[in-house]
Amino acid sequence: MFPMNVFEQRRQRAWMPAMAWRPVSLAVVCLAGLVAPAAAAALDEVVVSATRSEQRLSDVLADVTVLDGDVLERSGALALEDVLAKVPGIQISRHGGPGTDTDLFLRGANKQHTAVYVDGIRIDAQNGSGGAPWESLSLESIERVEVLRGAAGAVYGSDAMAGAVQIFTRRGEPGFNPYVSVGAGTHGTQKSTAGFSGGQGAWDYALGLSYADSEGFDAKTGGPKRNVDKDGYVRKSANARVGLQLSASQRLDFTALTSDSNAGYDSRAQGDDRTIRSLDAYGLNWQSDWTPDVRTRVAVSQSRQSWDTWDGKHYHAETLLRNYLVHNEWRSRVGTFSVLAERREDTLENSSLLGGDERSRDQNALGLGYGVYWQQHAVQLNLRHDRDSDFGGKSTATLAYGWDFAPHWKATASVGTGFKVPTLFQRFSKNGDASLKPEESRNMELGLRWGNKDRAFSATAYRNRIENLVSYEQGSGTCPAVAQGCYLNVAEAQLEGITLAGNWRTGIVKWYASVDFQNPHDVENGRLLKRRSKRFATLGAETSLAGWTLGTEVQAASRRFNDDKETVKSLGGYTLVNLSASRQLAKDFTLTARIDNALDRDYTLAKDYATAGRTLWLGVKWMPW
Repeated sequence: MFPMNVFEQRRQRAWMPAMAWRPVSLAVVCLAGLVAPAAAAALDEVVVSATRSEQRLSDVLADVTVLDGDVLERSGALALEDVLAKVPGIQISRHGGPGTDTDLFLRGANKQHTAVYVDGIRIDAQNGSGGAPWESLSLESIERVEVLRGAAGAVYGSDAMAGAVQIFTRRGEPGFNPYVSVGAGTHGTQKSTAGFSGGQGAWDYALGLSYADSEGFDAKTGGPKRNVDKDGYVRKSANARVGLQLSASQRLDFTALTSDSNAGYDSRAQGDDRTIRSLDAYGLNWQSDWTPDVRTRVAVSQSRQSWDTWDGKHYHAETLLRNYLVHNEWRSRVGTFSVLAERREDTLENSSLLGGDERSRDQNALGLGYGVYWQQHAVQLNLRHDRDSDFGGKSTATLAYGWDFAPHWKATASVGTGFKVPTLFQRFSKNGDASLKPEESRNMELGLRWGNKDRAFSATAYRNRIENLVSYEQGSGTCPAVAQGCYLNVAEAQLEGITLAGNWRTGIVKWYASVDFQNPHDVENGRLLKRRSKRFATLGAETSLAGWTLGTEVQAASRRFNDDKETVKSLGGYTLVNLSASRQLAKDFTLTARIDNALDRDYTLAKDYATAGRTLWLGVKWMPW
């Protein structure tokens, strides 16, 4: 392991200007005083999402949540987005069941404002408004997820205006460790996985295969003469990871993953519309610890995402993204320094583009980082300059401060900027505008954290202002050259709120909870952004009883607008109860059961699209190690 230096033992939340945020700050402190005696979390895990360097979670000056392999395994969930839905600050919107279009709103921001990586490979799209294809990411291959909330443009470049999600697949360990799992559930859902991992000498390896299909349910509930049918899906995925320890100080890692899915979605009144998605990603990473205080990492990666639909006619889009990274770190008694050089290349193939079926662009970046700790104080500074082939130079910065003002307590403050360049589709399609400007953000945070053994609590107040927001506009006179609508820099949004989260134990029961009070709104009219709630919360408990591990979670959300034209919130609030259980049946076999929406509540995440109702899942896994 690369040794931690003194600076890296500092954690974060954020800072804001005094006058406008004084009431919010007082509210956070008061709530902290009420909740802290009954909270919990393990803060000794090593994370990389905050600065792209290894740090203990307790030392990070950022708002980070970690989901480890045990949490993912015990969840019994069928899709990654269903697990992320209970992470503080995250809401999910989906057009039907798993496999359909999925939006992840981090702190109320749009899907495309969160940068997503799998084993360091950037996953993104240049079609539509962009963003990661959450519906294509298979849960079975994932060992760990890190969610970073807050503007991270100075660390990750374009797109990370709301934060970043780092996903890590399984890595091999010594020996040979196979596994096989099968399961079935409501709506004719079936899933099977198989794989193995291991290591010998300087080599380690992991391989996983997954197949899932479902008859589905009638996902389209509204509209005249709607097509009444079952909208099922099929998804096949595979992943591989190979590592070679070249020497005591040098390591080489290769990652490959692929996912193909075919899902029904019924956008028309009649007909069985289908969407076929594929995602392929490859990455090669070399790391050298030249000395205990100097490290270099070089990474080359490529991801390809294609999207085909049949809704009376065939539509095809494909994004190719290449990334090149050189990252250097130097740790000394006066702090930790980092320098990175990064290049990103995007290509979009789409028949709707003007002047040809293909467009490309590139970005080159230089980033600097510095972190230092003295006594009870810590500071992290990141600067980055990106030069885009279409838009020229763009600079971003983040400054974070942490103060250990009492045993087990830390207060933090941060300010940061971010940006997102419009997608190639937004600029060059028949509905696009080549003169679009990049979106820009300014984020400010105040945080408070308390942790002691198996109890912890955190509170974060934030405000993120996004200017030049690209929006798809429709209406008479809005886009005179295109009757059906076009993309314009017309909106300005402000995302503000408070997130409270904690874990604690009472007897044999482990609890976790989070609640978000947010107001992501259009600055011009004060209107709440579509499909986002002002309040949402999760409360969960887990215990062991008679050989069983039992879990219960309650998820609740307030009413939402479905689109920008509504005068009332057509998407009602909801409260869901989910149950899970697991038990070791024999030496190498484990049974997992899950009931989602146990009370069979009728709710919807997107207007005219149904959700599954009460569903049951049973699975058995063989893992002889």
